[in-house]
Amino acid sequence: MISRLMVANRGEIARRVIRTCRALGISPVVVCSDPDADAPFVAEADAAVRLPGASPTETYLRAAALVAAARAAGADAVHPGYGFLSENAAFARAVLDAGLTWVGPDPDCIEAMGSKIAAKKRMAAAGVPVLPELDPESVTEDDLPVLVKASAGGGGRGMRTVRSLADLPGELAAARAEAASAFGDGAVFCEPLLTGARHVEVQVLADAHGTVWALGERECSIQRRHQKIVEETPSPAVDAGIRARLCEAAVTAARAIGYVGAGTVEFLLDDQGRFHFLEVNTRLQVEHPVTECVYGMDLVAWQLAVAEGERLPAEPPAPRGHAIEVRLYAEDPAHDWRPASGRLLRFEVSDVDAEFAVPPSYGLRLDAGVASGSEVGVHYDPMLAKVIAWAPNRTAAARRLAAALAGARVHGLTTNRELLVNVLRHPEFLAGRTDTAFLDRHGVAALAEPLAGPDAVRLSALAAALAEAQRRRATARVQRTVPAGWRNLPSAPQRVAFRHAESIVDVEYRLTRDGLASNVPGEPTLLSATEDQVVLDVAGVRHRFAVAGYDTGDGRLVAVDSPLGPVSLATVPRFPDPDAVLAEGATVAPMPGTVLRVAVREGDRVDAGAELLVLEAMKMEHRVTAAASGVVTELPVRPGQQVDAGTVLAVVSDPHPERDVERP
Repeated sequence: MISRLMVANRGEIARRVIRTCRALGISPVVVCSDPDADAPFVAEADAAVRLPGASPTETYLRAAALVAAARAAGADAVHPGYGFLSENAAFARAVLDAGLTWVGPDPDCIEAMGSKIAAKKRMAAAGVPVLPELDPESVTEDDLPVLVKASAGGGGRGMRTVRSLADLPGELAAARAEAASAFGDGAVFCEPLLTGARHVEVQVLADAHGTVWALGERECSIQRRHQKIVEETPSPAVDAGIRARLCEAAVTAARAIGYVGAGTVEFLLDDQGRFHFLEVNTRLQVEHPVTECVYGMDLVAWQLAVAEGERLPAEPPAPRGHAIEVRLYAEDPAHDWRPASGRLLRFEVSDVDAEFAVPPSYGLRLDAGVASGSEVGVHYDPMLAKVIAWAPNRTAAARRLAAALAGARVHGLTTNRELLVNVLRHPEFLAGRTDTAFLDRHGVAALAEPLAGPDAVRLSALAAALAEAQRRRATARVQRTVPAGWRNLPSAPQRVAFRHAESIVDVEYRLTRDGLASNVPGEPTLLSATEDQVVLDVAGVRHRFAVAGYDTGDGRLVAVDSPLGPVSLATVPRFPDPDAVLAEGATVAPMPGTVLRVAVREGDRVDAGAELLVLEAMKMEHRVTAAASGVVTELPVRPGQQVDAGTVLAVVSDPHPERDVERP
């Protein structure tokens, strides 16, 4: 019997496992890197063992250090979570060799599925439909388009789409480098790219006594960079006949490798109802909550029960309703999914019915790895939370989830929240017409459009200005009762400038005996104002704005939330620091990271869009390109160098600036 369990992971999945441990009376312990020392999962555990360092290779990928930590903490079992070493057979063997219980399938099973190349051959031999494997060195024009995939990886890392033979060598090299960095194995392979296909997977759960459950299918077609961001069960494209065949194939796959525990068999489903095996994930999936909700069960609890030798009932529970999950990331979809890092100033999702557990009835579930005040670093995946809506039908689930996301108060970091809401409200999504090309077809730029339109931004900026004036008045040392900007003679209005996205919003207002006068369209009337709430009336409609201001290292941030949409505003100083002005043509680091490689030298002539260098941040590679054509006049960084956000990486100057001067 398991009495003390160590979670060999971090963040949201560590908190998820801890939640089940508490329910079962098991003592949870964790490991933590130095950046994670103050993370919520560490505070919630009974004990934590430090892993010195910050990067995954220094910490969560060190099998020997993890086993030593489990022994030091007095654990008798290890749960690997997902990612990191969760599908590493050598780690599983090391845990077992240490006399500890491994919460997962047998190491031989992990090894058999750890190589996607070998896994496909084994599944084909078992009669499971598979896509043909292509030798990367022998791909021809007739084979295009193809997908380059890491044999040992997942989560979109080491994966590249290739549509031109000329691009293949470079994409193979990049995929191998990313796979080696993420998984310690640079082996890759190619397979045909099925356009218009859906990504569907079957959750399996098997005990050591021969019972294998297939808990329906999940659809995970909406992906960015081959990584899922929206998952649901059941799939809108799967009828009873397809579901029966999918589940039969998944059970066949599990039995073919003697699988024990929770796992997932992934497939590609075409528009004719044909499906092809992708891989077996020999672990719990990120998206397991949707299955838990619909089937009314705790998969982590069953993982522990199976690890203790318990038998599954002959039949699984019956499904009920529809569940949709979205992954909330600290990233900017409109700028090539650029990850964000720093302090999460506020994180609040209202009307949550359960955290890390199935709601008592239909409702909203939150599985978050962060809390207000959490630091989001550059060393790990930028996922903040998973938000899940469970409802009687798909339309109701999408509506509840979109409303919860739109109303969440997420301050301090750029996120993909707008994109998720726009996807959930998109007519094509609501009609069930989703596939792996959904984002490409409908356009990331359009889907990432802010929820707050231009008029809402102006109103929010006015609310921010009024709330900030109230704050200054409340903290004034003298004459607190005197209105801001008061004069005993008629005077100019108060002027406040905010930076919103890439534009400046100028607000002018005056509080007179007749009320509020401003330059904001609609002639808003002020009903009330405090430092954290402003109520405005516009054409007879009352709008309430929640306002929160924060002093940051870069100035003051004011976040305004309302049903019109969230708006983040940075105050523009009246007197800018001249030292903060960048040289013309300077390209700065969009996020903290490590310079992997530099593609140019000083003196090189480059075109707009040309690659200057590649940064590695949050386990992904990010190309940094020239904003305009010109000559590289400064290149102050080198491969291997750590850089902060805002660091100048290169300067590209126009060698003939006089050409742009208008002559008389």
